[in-house]
Amino acid sequence: MTTDSALSDVLVLDLTQIMAGPFCTMVLADMGADVIKVEKPNGGDDNRRMGPPFIKDWSAGFLALNRNKRSLVLDLRNETGQATFKRLVEGADVVVENFRPGVMDRLGLGYETLAAIKPSLV
Repeated sequence: MTTDSALSDVLVLDLTQIMAGPFCTMVLADMGADVIKVEKPNGGDDNRRMGPPFIKDWSAGFLALNRNKRSLVLDLRNETGQATFKRLVEGADVVVENFRPGVMDRLGLGYETLAAIKPSLV
């Protein structure tokens, strides 16, 4: 018998790093959301290297906070990465980010831009 989780029909795009944001999206993933962690090229989330303890080459904290998530690398500083992210937004329900204020707008990925793509986006 299968039981749907509370958030089993929710797709979350996770642009968070370090601890608070990944914890938020970890809870969403634990509740059944499909979370896609979008990481920067050349190393990804800085929390990968914060430790000890390490499990192989990965921080145990990173592994714990990013369980139940899928991951992909996108360079949001270039047009190709931005276009790919916008295509992902078309199917997403939620975007979570913890950049400094204004960064998403400078990348051309601010709320107004993303809401124009997907009006129901949270």
